[in-house]
Amino acid sequence: MKSDTSLLSPNTVLSDAVRHALAVTERGCDELLVQADWIKKLVRSEATGQPLRIKLGLDPTAPDIHLGHTVVLNKLRQLQDLGHTVIFLIGDFTSMIGDPSGRNVTRPPLTPEQIESNAKTYYKQASMILDPARTEIRYNSEWSDPLGSRGMIGLAAKYTVARILERDDFTKRYKGGIPISMHELLYPLMQGYDSVVLKADLELGGTDQKFNLLVGRELQKEHDQEPQCILTMPLLEGLDGHEKMSKSKANYVGISEAPNEMFGKLMSISDPLMWRYYTLLSFASLETIAQLKHEVETGRNPRDAKVLLAQEIVARFHSRAAAEKALEDFNHRAKGGVPEDVAQMHLSGAPLVVTQVLKQLGLVSSLSEAVRNIEQRGVKVDGTTIADRTLALDVGSYLIQVGKRRFARVTLN
Repeated sequence: MKSDTSLLSPNTVLSDAVRHALAVTERGCDELLVQADWIKKLVRSEATGQPLRIKLGLDPTAPDIHLGHTVVLNKLRQLQDLGHTVIFLIGDFTSMIGDPSGRNVTRPPLTPEQIESNAKTYYKQASMILDPARTEIRYNSEWSDPLGSRGMIGLAAKYTVARILERDDFTKRYKGGIPISMHELLYPLMQGYDSVVLKADLELGGTDQKFNLLVGRELQKEHDQEPQCILTMPLLEGLDGHEKMSKSKANYVGISEAPNEMFGKLMSISDPLMWRYYTLLSFASLETIAQLKHEVETGRNPRDAKVLLAQEIVARFHSRAAAEKALEDFNHRAKGGVPEDVAQMHLSGAPLVVTQVLKQLGLVSSLSEAVRNIEQRGVKVDGTTIADRTLALDVGSYLIQVGKRRFARVTLN
């Protein structure tokens, strides 16, 4: 974790409460800017009894929140538990622009209907982590729509093109001759303007959001506000251990997934990646995690530690009983068994090609994924691995399995 302590006096004496708040803030984070400013805000908050305003904005670009999103949401809850005001900002306006962060092409815009639907899901799922009674839910269309053309021009006048083009992704696209649409240049400004309107003291985001968060600081200065501090959290690698967790890369764990699916996915991660997940996702103390890692390094089976992690996360989003049941089913499947709660479904139109059956059952997201799984010998029908992607299933009942964790019983009519 990197932070700037240059503004702190060597003789600064902090209360235990401020030291605790600073430790909570910095746990697992990548960078806190500026640490000295944040300490001053914490000291002032303690002296006045006024909570700080802490902002997290998410654009509802997909219908589900996954564990990668919870890295910042968990931090937001920790700061909320310290008594500060948490603002969960849904970027229904900025979603129409599309965040260019990390993109090498222009992001396709979402329709208003898609944004509205996704926003409702985000609010419901974020409430599984945040305390709804102590969370201020805002939509940035509240102030961005009324801004209008005149207001947008005035806002754009407060930042230069040269500063915008300092963004790494814009620089690469510009040098590579890859088009940058004019509306993309407005995204950092609109995100920064959110901080002005909300008078944020601290804004959270992934490491890929650092530029946007810094724009918020600068715009607050332009509006004669005390600039917000920024807290960047690491990006969580997906189940593959390489790419950032993303639904589009199919390497994610959704927080609304069934307990068995969630548990099985977490048990599939590598042993080294497990410790990364412990650091960014677990609520266990750092001392507890260090002790567990020491035990594994000195002979304890790493599977034990992975089970504890998977159970903690399943229990968080479901229940302790669901976590225990997921472990039982996982062990049962490991011995070649079939889970007890396999969905029973009915399909009409037999005979049906097996790839179509897999897609209609929701065991795969596309026909190409069905073909890929068959070619990789990852599909079983009634316990027999199939290799023919043109296989047609006639009228009857079948047990379908894809990979190690996806099962369905289907009756074809």
